[in-house]
Amino acid sequence: MIFLKTEDEIELMRKANLLVGRTLAEIGKIIKPGVTTKQLDKLADEFIRDNGAIPTFKGFPNPYGPAFPASICTSVNEQVVHGIPTDEPLKDGDIVSVDCGTLLDGFNGDSCYTFMVGEVSDEVKELLRVTKESLYLGIENAAAGKRIGDIGYAVQQHCEKHGFGVVREFVGHGIGKEMHEDPAVPNYGRRGNGTMMKNGLCIAIEPMITMGTREVCMLPDKWTIITRDRKPAAHFEHTIAIHHGKPDILSSFEEIEKLGV
Repeated sequence: MIFLKTEDEIELMRKANLLVGRTLAEIGKIIKPGVTTKQLDKLADEFIRDNGAIPTFKGFPNPYGPAFPASICTSVNEQVVHGIPTDEPLKDGDIVSVDCGTLLDGFNGDSCYTFMVGEVSDEVKELLRVTKESLYLGIENAAAGKRIGDIGYAVQQHCEKHGFGVVREFVGHGIGKEMHEDPAVPNYGRRGNGTMMKNGLCIAIEPMITMGTREVCMLPDKWTIITRDRKPAAHFEHTIAIHHGKPDILSSFEEIEKLGV
C-alpha cells in the first residue's frame, strides 16, 4: 500500500532527511586513511542521538540472520550495500559508501554518499561521477503523471552508456513513517511502466552501480553485499517528495560537497 504524504508530513520528512545530510557531512569531515568505519559509526550514532533522533539502521531486522549491529552502513570498495562497520582502517585510494537513516518526530530520513579516501584512481572517480549523475537524472523523472519505470530507465541508460553495471537485486523504496514502504523503485526499467507517481509520494532513489558486471553476492555475515567480480561499486541516495507535481529533494549533499570530498 502506498501512503501519500500531506504538506505537514513532507516538512517533517524534510527535517529527518536534512539531519541525515548533516550526519553524512560530519562523517565526511573525518574520513581519511587510517580512520576505521567503526569510528565513523560511533560519530554518526552520537550525532543523530544528540539531535533528538534515532538511528534507524541499528537493530534493523534481517530475515536471513542477526539484526544490523550498527547505526550506519559502510560499504568499502567492492562492497555494494549493507557493509558492517569494522576496526579495519581505511586506506589511501579506497572508496566508502555511507548509508544513513534517522527517525525524527515519527518520520524517516534516508540518504547515502560515496566518499573518496585520499587519492583515488581516475577510473573510480568516473564511476562515482556517473553514479551521482544518474541519481539526479532519476530524480528529474520523478514527477506527477510519470511512472516508476521512468526513473529506472534514466538511471540504467546513463550508467550502461558508460559501461557500468546496474545492480538488480537491491532497489530504492517508498519512505515515510516506515523506512521501507511501497513502491519499490528499481534502478532499471522501461519508460511508461510501473506505478504512476502522484503528489505526496515520498521515495528514496538510490543507484547502486558497479565498475564491472552487475552480479552480486552476500558475505557470510548475512548483510554485506559485494560485487561478484570484486570490482568497486558506488551508491548515492536521496529521499524526495513529489511536491506540486515536481521532485522536491528532502535530503541534502550541500554540506558534504562544501568539504570538497
